[in-house]
Amino acid sequence: MISELKRFLIGRPLKSTELGEQKINKTKALAILSSDALSSVAYGPEQILLVLVTISATAFWYSIPIGVGVLILLTALILSYRQIIYAYPHGGGAYVVSKENLGMYPGLVAGGSLLVDYILTVAVSVSAGTDAITSAFPSLHAHTVGIAVFFVLCITILNLRGVTESATVLAYPVYLFVLALFILIGVGLYHIATGQVSPTLHSPIGTPVAGISLFLLLRAFASGSSALTGVEAISNAIPNFKDPAPKNATKTLIAMGTLLAILFSGIVWLAYYYGIAPKDEVTVVSQIAEQTFGRSFMYYFIQGTTALILVLAANTGYSAFPLLAVNLAKDKFIPRMFTIRGDRLGYSNGIIFLGLLSIILIFAFKGKTEHLIPLYAVGVFIPFTLSQTGMMLKWIREKPTGWLLKLIINTTGALISFIVTMMFFLTKFTQVWAVLIFLPLIIILFHRIRKHYDAVGDQLRLATCEPVKPIEGNVIILPVAGITHVVENSLNYAKSLSPHQIIAVYVPFEREDEVVFEEKWNKWQPDVRLVTLHSPYRSIINPLTKFIDTVQRKASESNYQVTVIIPQFIPKKGWHNILHNQSSLLIRAHLLYRRNLIITTVPYHLKK
Repeated sequence: MISELKRFLIGRPLKSTELGEQKINKTKALAILSSDALSSVAYGPEQILLVLVTISATAFWYSIPIGVGVLILLTALILSYRQIIYAYPHGGGAYVVSKENLGMYPGLVAGGSLLVDYILTVAVSVSAGTDAITSAFPSLHAHTVGIAVFFVLCITILNLRGVTESATVLAYPVYLFVLALFILIGVGLYHIATGQVSPTLHSPIGTPVAGISLFLLLRAFASGSSALTGVEAISNAIPNFKDPAPKNATKTLIAMGTLLAILFSGIVWLAYYYGIAPKDEVTVVSQIAEQTFGRSFMYYFIQGTTALILVLAANTGYSAFPLLAVNLAKDKFIPRMFTIRGDRLGYSNGIIFLGLLSIILIFAFKGKTEHLIPLYAVGVFIPFTLSQTGMMLKWIREKPTGWLLKLIINTTGALISFIVTMMFFLTKFTQVWAVLIFLPLIIILFHRIRKHYDAVGDQLRLATCEPVKPIEGNVIILPVAGITHVVENSLNYAKSLSPHQIIAVYVPFEREDEVVFEEKWNKWQPDVRLVTLHSPYRSIINPLTKFIDTVQRKASESNYQVTVIIPQFIPKKGWHNILHNQSSLLIRAHLLYRRNLIITTVPYHLKK
C-alpha cells in the first residue's frame, strides 16, 4: 500500500540514463529559479515603507531614492553572478567561490548561511503567500499556520516528482504573476498620467522631513534589499540547465534581473504616488490593486497570482538547496545521503529535509512573515558579501582580460552587500542575533562530520589500517528462550557454520525453570552444550553480556571469533509485532556496538 501511494504521489522511477531529459530550458528555469526573487517584489517595497512610516507619511518620498539604491545593488549582483556562472560552470555559487578564493572557513560560512537561507526561503515565501490569501479573505487569518504547512507539503511532493514536472507546473503561475503586475503597473501609470490619481495623496519629492537621518535611510535601504534574495539561486543550479548550461544560465539571470528591476520600480512608484501606508492585515500590493481596480475581478486576479507566486517562490529553495547540499556532501561536510538521487533522479533526501525544517520554522514563528524576513535577508547577504569578495581576489590574482572592470563590479557589490549586512545587525539585532549563534554551531557541525568521515576513511583504507588477525575458528553463542521451531531453525544454521563450537544460553528467572529446561534440552539436543544463567533481577541482557565477555576473553587467546546467533520469528502481519516483547531486537541493539563480536539474526517466518 505504501509503495502504491508513493507511486501515485511521486510517479514511476526513472532510469539513470534519463537524467538528460530532466534538464530544463531557459523558459522553465526562469520560472522555478526566479520565482523567489520576483516574488519578493510583493514584500520588498513594503519593508521600505515599514521603516519610513516610523517617521511620518511625509517621509514616503524617500522610497524613490532608496529604490534607486536597491536597483544599483541589483545591477552589481547580476553582473557579478554572471561572472560567477562562467568562472564556476559546475554550480556551487557563493560556497564554491568563497571556499576556493577566501579559504575553507569563509566557504563554510557561505555554505552554512545559504543552507539556512534556503530553509527560510521556503518558510518566508509560503508565509507571505498565505498573507496574500488572508488579505483577500480575512476570515482565514486563524488558519494561517495550517494553510502554510499544507502548501509546503504540496511543493515538497511536486519537487519529489522531478525538476521537469515541477518546472512545467510552476511556469504558468509565475508568468501569470508577471503579467498581472505588468497590467497593474501599466494601468496605475495610465491613471497617474491621465490625472485620475490625486497628487495630494503623496508628499512631493524633496519635501523636508523632521527626524530623518542617514541611519534610518540605510535601515530602510537594508530592509528594501530583501527584495534581492534569491538572485544567487541560478548560479547554484547551473547543472539543472540544458547545454550549453553556463550560457543558458546567464541569459536566465539577465532576464530575471530585468523583470525584477521593472516590477520593483513600478510597485515602489505606485506605492509612493498613491500614498500607500503599510497595514497589518493588508499588503501594499493589495492596497495598490484595490485603489487601481477596486474589488473587481482584476483585484482578485492580482491577489491570486501574487499568493501563488509567493507560495511557489519556495521552489527556488527546493531547486538550489539540494544542489548546494551535494557540493557540501562531496566535500564531506554534511551526510553523504544528500548526494543520492531518488526515484525521479532528484536529490530527494535534500528535498525532504528542506520541507521538514521549513515546517518546523513555520510552527516556531507561527507563520509571521515579518519575523522571518530580517533573518532571511541577512542569511543571504552574508554569502553575497563573501562571494563578491572572493571574486575580487580571483581577479586580482589571475588578472584575465578586462579584469579591472570585473574587479570594480565585484568591489561595488561587496561594499554595498557588506553595508546592508551591517545595517541588518545594527537595526534588527533582536531579530537576527540568532545568526551569530547558529553559524558557528553549523561550522562546528561541519567539522565534526568531516572529522568523522576522515577517521572512517583512515580506518578502512588497506594501506593504513591495522592488519587483521587471522581467525582460527568460530565459537557460536545461541540465546534460547524455549524449545521451538524458531530455536531449531537457528540451531541448524549454527551447526552448518561450526558444529562443535556451539553454546546454547538460557536465562531463567526461577530456579525451578532452570532445572526443567535443562532436562528438556538434554533429551532434545544432548550434543549441544547448554549454559543456564540464573537472573534473580529478571534481566536477560546483563547476564548474557557478562557471559559473552568471558567467552570473548578466552576465545581471543586462541584467535577464535565469537558469533552470537539470535533467533527471531517474523509475524505474518506487521501489526502483530506489538503483541510480542521483541527480546531479540533488544539483545541485538545492545550487542551491536560491542567490539570484535559478530551478531547474526536468523528469521523464522510465521505463516498464520
